[in-house]
Amino acid sequence: MLRFLSSRLRLERVVALWLLAALLALRALDPAPVEILRLKTFDIMQQVVPRQTPPQLPVMIIDIDESSLKQLGQWPWPRTLIARLVDKLAEAKVKAVAFDVLFAEPDRLSGPALADAIPEADAETRARLAGLPSGEARLAQAMANVPTIVGAAGYDKPLGLPSGGRATGIVSVGMKPEPYLDNYPGLLRSRPELEAAARGIGLITVRPERDGIVRRVPTVLVTEGQTLPTLDLEMLRIAQGGQPIIVRSDRAGVTSVAVAGRTLLTDRDGQIWINFSPHDPARFVSAADVLSGKVGPERLAGKMVLIGSSAVALFDLRTTPLDRLIPGVEIHAQVIENILSDKLLSRPNYAIAVELAVLAVLGLAIIALVPVLGALPIFLTGSIVAAGLLAAAWLLYTRSLVLLDLSYPLVASLIVYTVLTFFNYWREEAQREQMRGTFSRYVSPDLVEILVREPDRVKLGGETREISVLFSDVRGFTSISEALKSDPQGLVAFMNSMLTPLTNAILDADGTIDKYMGDAILAFWNAPLDDPEHPGKACLAALDMMQRMQAYNAQRKAEAEAKGQRFLPVDIGIGINTGQCVVGNFGTDTRFDYSVLGDSVNVASRLEAITKAYGIGILVGSGTAAKARTHVALLPVDRVRVKGKTEPETIYAVAGPASITGETWYIALQAALTQLQDAYTAGDWPKATAALAACRAADTHGIMGNLFDLYQDRLATLSKLAALPPDWDGVYTLETKQG
Repeated sequence: MLRFLSSRLRLERVVALWLLAALLALRALDPAPVEILRLKTFDIMQQVVPRQTPPQLPVMIIDIDESSLKQLGQWPWPRTLIARLVDKLAEAKVKAVAFDVLFAEPDRLSGPALADAIPEADAETRARLAGLPSGEARLAQAMANVPTIVGAAGYDKPLGLPSGGRATGIVSVGMKPEPYLDNYPGLLRSRPELEAAARGIGLITVRPERDGIVRRVPTVLVTEGQTLPTLDLEMLRIAQGGQPIIVRSDRAGVTSVAVAGRTLLTDRDGQIWINFSPHDPARFVSAADVLSGKVGPERLAGKMVLIGSSAVALFDLRTTPLDRLIPGVEIHAQVIENILSDKLLSRPNYAIAVELAVLAVLGLAIIALVPVLGALPIFLTGSIVAAGLLAAAWLLYTRSLVLLDLSYPLVASLIVYTVLTFFNYWREEAQREQMRGTFSRYVSPDLVEILVREPDRVKLGGETREISVLFSDVRGFTSISEALKSDPQGLVAFMNSMLTPLTNAILDADGTIDKYMGDAILAFWNAPLDDPEHPGKACLAALDMMQRMQAYNAQRKAEAEAKGQRFLPVDIGIGINTGQCVVGNFGTDTRFDYSVLGDSVNVASRLEAITKAYGIGILVGSGTAAKARTHVALLPVDRVRVKGKTEPETIYAVAGPASITGETWYIALQAALTQLQDAYTAGDWPKATAALAACRAADTHGIMGNLFDLYQDRLATLSKLAALPPDWDGVYTLETKQG
């Protein structure tokens, strides 16, 4: 087990695991860059599919705009003027009025205030001014005729201002919500006489995110030891009958807030995410036009009315995901629209757990698979998975208005993938350099003869021709290396003694040694010299290699027994394929090698790799089999789709020289194999099972190795299916390189 783990937890995987742990911790800490990435992702969602403004606006905004300031004078206006505005709204029979402004200071323009402010006036004038009602009294009188909510604002320092307002009805269910809510030490209030006349008090405090954009707003806040609702919730409560606001909490924080018969899902700190629509001037009515009568009462009747300002000089402009700057009062209006139309966005408390789980699963999958499958297959698979996750997040947003952030898991997974790809690239480059330095002197004797006769061919370039490629590899070489790890010279001697008979078998069959790759050999036929019988010679060379390895093993066994040493047999697998390749001198003007490149080389390598899975010593592709039948006896093995290929390939086992094709056992085995594959391809499992039994009986020489066990396992699985798969073609797909 330890050897297994050490062989898999290589340096790149250890580094990647630590990196993944760091990325998970970073998301849990949620520093500013991570939060901004998440918020910008949510912004893009809203920008692509913004909420549409409802055709019947439930809220109208009485706008203290630039035109009103120009006509009625600079702000603050006299409270008597505000009272006239409230009277107009009461006459229009609005549902409720809420002030997104503060009346924290006494009215400096009321009669009593002017009497004190103008000592130069005569006594009679001052007495008449002092006898007038205060601006607060006049406004309080107007507020008595329509349900009114006055604004208040959280402050960073305690103020201790007196309160004349009534307590707002807030009921908590479950855990106390106060520890999770935004808390302000001070409360900047409106004048006590106005609070006393109002139906409710609502906080106008809106705190943007780190980047200055408003995306969510609180529902209730804690200030000066009391819990108060925001202006929009309090207005909705009053306009819809005045029932208490219900705050539900658990150990994780606030879960929901209920107002006016609607339950709002919140963040753990009691905030709601606004589903913004673009800024719409239709929501706004100029305050001057209301006072002058230009706006008829029918436009305002039955509406909830917010009084606020869009004037730049009054500094109440905010940035949203959809608009650079909009009046802050419009945010309150959009919150009410969201609530009444059930269009609020939600980000559940479990969202971060889901996002961390996605990152962990993706990261571990990448760490496990990149060293096995390689960078490109993982990149393509990862792209498909990423597209699926993004589609899922998008569907959650568009259909359920749920905000799930998959930007960070995908970016973090890409970082892990990049690190692993770098390590793989670095490792492969190191291996290539080692192989170049070790085997650069190895060239075939045929090439030497040609270069001696035709030195002008020593140049870069190549030609395309049909080539038969042989790829052989030693099985169990790791065990042999470990047995000789204390004797490096013995390992070198073993390598030389093993490669010599294999090389001689290839050269005796007119093959060209391309290269040695550790315990593997790559050879080819039909270059540099033409050889029309190259497929057959390659197969005969493979049979010769197998015979020489038997003799080599017998010799080593006798030597080991004589010395009282442990004997480890050497077993090889061979893959052969024929096809078009580019062959020639590759390298630089001063350093080159005669080699072969092409798809047939890759297929030969894949065929060798799967010999172990089938338990068959020599496997050849269909291109080789079609042209080698006069030299060797072939038996069909399987139809497979090897790694890197889209088209299926029929593979064959080399049973022996062509002389055995007339023997009874060979004929019977060939017929049984044909019946097996025909029934298997047709999906006739009973017939295939019967043919499989015939194959076992016919294979008296044990040539087919593990093939029948593999078919038996496949048939056992397929026969349990209720129906044949719709894309069934009898082709077995090799997902990874075997061996």
